[in-house]
Amino acid sequence: MERHAGTPRPITRYGTPVLHRRCAPVTVFDDALAALVDDMFASMYAAHGVGLAANQIGVDTRIFVVDCPDATNAHTVAHVINPVLHLPEQRDLVIDSEGCLSVPGQRADLARSGTAVVTGVDLHGEPVHLSGTGTLARCFQHEVDHLDGLAYVDRLPVKQRKQILAASAEHPGVGAGIEQETQR
Repeated sequence: MERHAGTPRPITRYGTPVLHRRCAPVTVFDDALAALVDDMFASMYAAHGVGLAANQIGVDTRIFVVDCPDATNAHTVAHVINPVLHLPEQRDLVIDSEGCLSVPGQRADLARSGTAVVTGVDLHGEPVHLSGTGTLARCFQHEVDHLDGLAYVDRLPVKQRKQILAASAEHPGVGAGIEQETQR
């Protein structure tokens, strides 16, 4: 069962160094880790997201959280620590609109595998094995990309990426702290 307490943190925007490098694996499973997972859920919900990687709140560690529907509209609410993405050898690519809390206000069509599996561990070091279809499969791929230092815009042609990033720079952002930023 997932926890939902926590304090929303500001969402890190594209261009911040922690978003552009591979995150460090989790080696310590303690109360601070549990609090981080709680804060990640709170941050994701405050920003109206369906997934969030730790580096999206400025933390260099391999964790993501999701509250996302699959192709049948069944929701998966989970956290995965030290995730490993497994894609089928024969991939049926699905082109769909994708956005990112770290690139606010913008979306682009991107091809991703229609199915994906993620393995890792939970807060107690117990194995996690999640299978996803539809949006959930896209979410798994998107979040593991983040933990590897990639954003969805990094998979787009350079010209399109530059246009999206320029437009996103004009957006006030999402998540915790936005009210203060827009009042300045």
